[in-house]
Amino acid sequence: MPKEEKIKVELMGTGMKKVGVGIIGFGTIGTGLIKIIQQEKQVELKYIADLDITTPRSVKIDKALLTTDVNRVLNDPSVDIIVELIGGVQPAKKFILTALKNKKHVVTANKALLATHGDEIFQTAKDNNVYINFEASVGGGIPIIKALRDSFRSSDITSVLGIVNGTSNFILSRMSLEKQTFSSALKEAQGFGYAEANASLDIDGIDSAHKIAILSSIIYRTRVDMEHIYVEGIKCITLEDIQYAEELGYVIKPLAIANMDRNRLDVRVHPALIPKGHLLSSVSDVYNAIYLRGDSIGEMMFYGLGAGQMPTANAVYSDVIDIAAKTKIESKVTDNYSFNKRLSMKEITENKLRCYIRFSAVDKPGVLAKISGILGKCNISIASVIQKARKQRGAVPIIMMTHEAEEKDICLAIREIDRLDIIKRKSVIIRVED
Repeated sequence: MPKEEKIKVELMGTGMKKVGVGIIGFGTIGTGLIKIIQQEKQVELKYIADLDITTPRSVKIDKALLTTDVNRVLNDPSVDIIVELIGGVQPAKKFILTALKNKKHVVTANKALLATHGDEIFQTAKDNNVYINFEASVGGGIPIIKALRDSFRSSDITSVLGIVNGTSNFILSRMSLEKQTFSSALKEAQGFGYAEANASLDIDGIDSAHKIAILSSIIYRTRVDMEHIYVEGIKCITLEDIQYAEELGYVIKPLAIANMDRNRLDVRVHPALIPKGHLLSSVSDVYNAIYLRGDSIGEMMFYGLGAGQMPTANAVYSDVIDIAAKTKIESKVTDNYSFNKRLSMKEITENKLRCYIRFSAVDKPGVLAKISGILGKCNISIASVIQKARKQRGAVPIIMMTHEAEEKDICLAIREIDRLDIIKRKSVIIRVED
């Protein structure tokens, strides 16, 4: 029997009352969730709480379900599961902790809250013998959290590469496929509703950092604090970088990365060159993908829409049904998340890697020799060079691909090179993930 049908039988065939659900947040995802609940009829919707209960939504509901008083939802004993969909840290944290302490299970899509206060929330759930599910917090409709929880317990996952922010991926895809500038692609993303008017959470890498913090915490059973994650956005990427990367056989993608290296955890977010033949290279537009590598699982990739009303609402509903099915047949919560390790974290400067570097230099004899000399002095060898033709005025680009080198040496060399009078603009470094 398929898993979905088995869950329906468990929910419908026991003769017990339906599980009561209270939703906090009547926005886009909340609206989508209500549509699914009405269609599936597997749980009973008790409340919908929001500060705005008068604006029309694209779903018909009984107005008696609406309330602006969140305490009615949190304290009503007929509500078994609270779904938090307001986002942000506060007051969402307060609502979730209150729900857990009231012995109510919780479903949330709140990546920022879990990334910054996940240990407290998970411990509170454990102390009160209730579930907290959060599939929609990473990857929208991609079932990566359940897979990591249920399918890979005995597997040793050594690395994660993720494209987990649809906005950044859309922008770089448009730059690559449509030859748009960064600003033009960002404006288009905002026009489609993929990016906010202030898109800094996306393009500065913060959203991806929240998600890789959650993923790496689950995989490695350790607390991963945001301050230990190196975060770099995509604003430095130009159309020229996209084109030079293509000449070299690479595409540029916004990656979230976690690697286990000799019992030390390396977690970072930054744009990177990946080979055109890599599975992640073809993930375009607003799609997300999480690529895993492990000793026993080999290589595996999860792919799908990383955002949108119905994919995300479906992930939330799946969490609700998962809890509803378990509570019908279990009295003891057995699989809450816990962080029983405290792994040491690697600094970004401790990594060894290859780099793409774009210099903007004056076009005169001896420039390449000066740059190469400083790189050599810092133990960095050059794999390839692209030097464009002379222009009538201004700087010309010099593109170098390095062999593997210590990041701290690369940073030292670039600081020295950028102080030369032959360099007209700050050099651009993009890491290579082969």
